[in-house]
Amino acid sequence: MLTSKQRAYLRSLANPIDTILMVGKGGMSQQIINQADGALKARELIKGKVLETADITARQAADEIAQVVGADVVQVIGSKFVLYRENEKEPVIVLPKRK
Repeated sequence: MLTSKQRAYLRSLANPIDTILMVGKGGMSQQIINQADGALKARELIKGKVLETADITARQAADEIAQVVGADVVQVIGSKFVLYRENEKEPVIVLPKRK
């Protein structure tokens, strides 16, 4: 579980990154889950988007992906969402410490 300071830090890191995950009219598929899992393993922080043709909201997509791959939902704004999962072996992002 992320603290508010950690979440704010991750939001600031996510601002300049490109959207790499797209959920379209096919909805959630195993391919999207696998893509998210691989990207989180490599990058730790990813940005996704739910297209207008999709039958689910960005919040639903983010929650479902996060639950399946064991990630945290950092933020959902409009049709975009940001997910974070720490890489246990080779961490790329160092979060602010908890109090």
